[in-house]
Amino acid sequence: VLRNAVHVEEAEMEKCVRDVMKEKKIKQEDTGFKTNLHISLLQISGYKKLYLNVENLRKVPYDSDNEEHEEQLIELWNLLMPHENLKARITKQWCDIGFQGDDPKTDFRGMGLLGLVNLVYFSKHYTDEARQILSHSNHPKLGYSYAIVGINLTEMAYSLLKNGALKSHLYNMVSGLPQMEHFHQFYCYLVYEFDKFWFEEEPESIMHFNQYREKFHEKIKGLLLDCDVILTLQN
Repeated sequence: VLRNAVHVEEAEMEKCVRDVMKEKKIKQEDTGFKTNLHISLLQISGYKKLYLNVENLRKVPYDSDNEEHEEQLIELWNLLMPHENLKARITKQWCDIGFQGDDPKTDFRGMGLLGLVNLVYFSKHYTDEARQILSHSNHPKLGYSYAIVGINLTEMAYSLLKNGALKSHLYNMVSGLPQMEHFHQFYCYLVYEFDKFWFEEEPESIMHFNQYREKFHEKIKGLLLDCDVILTLQN
């Protein structure tokens, strides 16, 4: 009964809780237990669903013929560079926000649409912070490629979700079904904290990026081991 309980749809959850209590001979009048079990089962099944939703978004390749994809890309530019117009869709200007070449679509290969959606979410909900971090990324000595690092941090958030490391964080944050919004919020935390970490560490050059990324990854994994952890940016 319990094994099946973590796969039950939300509409069936109440019946499922009653079945578990019956099986374990727990009185149905025990509302405290009933409520806690209901929340826990929603969180567990919700985590699995969230991973599938994130994975599905990651599997969608960026398509420059897709109007919605293109609109999101242009929105990213407008949010980060409000005083500068794009001269063309394919232009070296994309390097100004940290893409590698003159067409950003090639940089989304690894993380698909998820990488873009994360970048847009951060820029939209934390616009001041995003512009500030973009400004930091242009530092003459400690600079880094803003968009490329952002996509790299999407991969970090994705892998932590996939291997179950985000369970305590999400269970503490949401007393019910974790949503895509909560994944995006965690991503925002990573971007903000990585920028701080990078400047505190003062790497000799961007060539050492992988070494410092791994050090940051280990730091986050350590924080996530705390069963009371909640890692979010306060808006």
